[in-house]
Amino acid sequence: MAERPRWRDKPLDAYSQPDLNPFLKQHLRYGPPVLTAAQAQAAYGRWPEVFGREAPLHVEIGSGNGFFLAGMAAAHPAWSWLGLEIRFKRVVLTARKLDRAGCDNARIARYDVRYLDDLFRPGEVAAFYMNHPDPWPKDRHAKHRLLRAPFLDTLCELLAPGGELRLKTDAPWNVAALLELLPGRPLELIGRSEDVARCGAPWEGDVVTNYQSKFDRKGQAVMAVRVRKTE
Repeated sequence: MAERPRWRDKPLDAYSQPDLNPFLKQHLRYGPPVLTAAQAQAAYGRWPEVFGREAPLHVEIGSGNGFFLAGMAAAHPAWSWLGLEIRFKRVVLTARKLDRAGCDNARIARYDVRYLDDLFRPGEVAAFYMNHPDPWPKDRHAKHRLLRAPFLDTLCELLAPGGELRLKTDAPWNVAALLELLPGRPLELIGRSEDVARCGAPWEGDVVTNYQSKFDRKGQAVMAVRVRKTE
């Protein structure tokens, strides 16, 4: 994996009108389960210390308002769960859900998900979860989509052998991009659904996300893909 600079968050005084964004300050003083960007970087190679135990590490890329992270952490207490989210408000909302659910096995970190290798050692992550990544539907914006070769290479590097990537999306081009990128990489397709609401997810115990509920109410299909690292 090519070396590159780590993510450098802006200094707090660089954010516009910070006094009008109470969530910026709240995330700084919230404490566990919240990790600031600096705390997340400092956790590199130390995640068992952060969680106070040795356990498989499951990572959600883009936690939104925290429905999925809280649901999965509650359903799988033997695993350690980490959510990554860039927006201050969503970090705080997720933390509140984790607190209400009593999920001591989960953390939410404010971090740019394009820099995952700042946070994890190769082979350290048991599974990555991507739920409705930003669609960027126009062709001229395709370069902004997460599911591109460099990002998938990073995921592959960080996954443990036998580890999984699970994607749910309403954007068919995200599914197409992932499937097109599998050949030539130590990744295999082990499950797929064209409509999770009507055909089920390609895994047990699916947690319905906020976006997923909205699409279900509209009758719009949510697709799912399950991929495993083979070596």
